[in-house]
Parts: sequence; structure tokens; C-alpha cells
Amino acid sequence: MTDVRRAAERYPGGDPEAGITTRHAFSFGSHYDPDNLRFGAVIACNEERLAPGAGFDEHPHSHTEIITWVVEGELTHRDSAGHTSVVRPGDVQRLSAATGVHHVERNDGPTPLTFVQMWLAPLHPGGEPRYEVVRGIADSTPYAVPEAGAVLHVRRLAPAQRTAVPDAAQVYIHVVRGDLRLHPTDRPALGGIPHDPPHGGESDTSRNGEPDTPGPDTHLAPGDAARLTDPKGLELTATSAAEILLWEMSPRPPR
Repeated sequence: MTDVRRAAERYPGGDPEAGITTRHAFSFGSHYDPDNLRFGAVIACNEERLAPGAGFDEHPHSHTEIITWVVEGELTHRDSAGHTSVVRPGDVQRLSAATGVHHVERNDGPTPLTFVQMWLAPLHPGGEPRYEVVRGIADSTPYAVPEAGAVLHVRRLAPAQRTAVPDAAQVYIHVVRGDLRLHPTDRPALGGIPHDPPHGGESDTSRNGEPDTPGPDTHLAPGDAARLTDPKGLELTATSAAEILLWEMSPRPPR
């Protein structure tokens, strides 16, 4: 099953007067939606934009795997375990909150900062907080988060380039930049002209909130996300230079 959520459907958040603009893909804070709490391990996928000098003051997390991808600018991170780092485009930052950690996230640079932050629920609570940054991750290097039963694939595609969608229990695709088409492997993409609502249009879900059966060729634009359940024989074709974050997830054990 394919459930496409458009960028325009994201919940607005942040504090624009303080230079913080946020767009949430899932129920978050005061924007409570009981039908949109999570997809597989993913419980948050936030697009964050910070003006120079803006940021999130010290705040706590626990029992969450926090993965951050910088799109442009530089993110300064400090946490209660003594880690300090500057995260740049191409780096993958991971904070395993475990039993509890506090951190600060700021734009201490002179230019605007844009990043995507994804929260994953661990398979089991507890453990010790951990932190790492993988510098300049390559497309061919999957980033495993075994604590959440998930693997992150970063894909940077040239126009007309293809990449396979993993045959996994669940796959979450977030489009960072560019335009793509999601289609069956044995059927070429229909081309650069969308055959369903363009970026900012209605989602591929019906008005009662239930996913519609997708067509053979689905257009994805920046900020869009595709939630795939038990996908088989699908691929993505870029219709412009594109960058995507793709989570491959194993089945979640029963609670």
C-alpha cells in the first residue's frame, strides 16, 4: 500500500518570531492527530529552518533515536554528555536519547540553516545515551539503526537516474529536494509531467483519511513523503536532480 503525504499537509510549528520555522509530518505537540502518530519506527519527520543566531535551547529527550540531516547551513549541537559538534550538509548525526539526555541545537553560522530531523522509536527502552556523526556519508553506504530495526539510505540522483525501493515490511521516503516519480520497476516512469496533483496539491489519500489505491506512476516533490507498506517491485526515477532520505524498516514486534 502506498500513502503519499504532500508538503502542504505538514503541520506548521516552531516560533517564526524567534527565527524558527518547523513543518511536522506527524502528530506533534499541540498538533495532535490520533490517526497520524507514527509509521513503523518513524514518529517524527520535521523540516526545520533556523535564521542565523536562532535555535532550540536546552531540552530533554528519552527513549528516542534522533537522526538529523542538514540540507544547507551548519547545525551546532551540544549535549549533557559533553558532546559538541558542527553538522554540515552530507553528514548524518545520531543521538540515542536512551534513558535521558539534554541537548542544544543552534544556528551559530552567518547563513540560514535548513535540516531534517527524524525521530525513531526504539524496539526496547533503556540503555545509555550515545552520540555520533558520520561525515560525508556516501550514497552506497546504508546507515543502520538496529535499536529501531531501521536502515537509512541517502540517495542523490541525477535527472533520469533510478534507484530501487527496498522490498521491506515498511519504507518511509522523504524528498529533500528535486522531483521524482515512484513507479513499478517493470514500467518506466511516464516522464517529467505529473499525472497526479503537483507539489502542494491534495494528497493521494481520500477525504475520509483512508489511502486510495495509487496509480502506476506517482509524482513526488520537495517536502513530500511516501509511506509504503510491504512494497514490491518499485523504484524511483528522478525527473530533476534530487535528494531523498529512505528508511527501510523491519516488522515491529507486537506490543
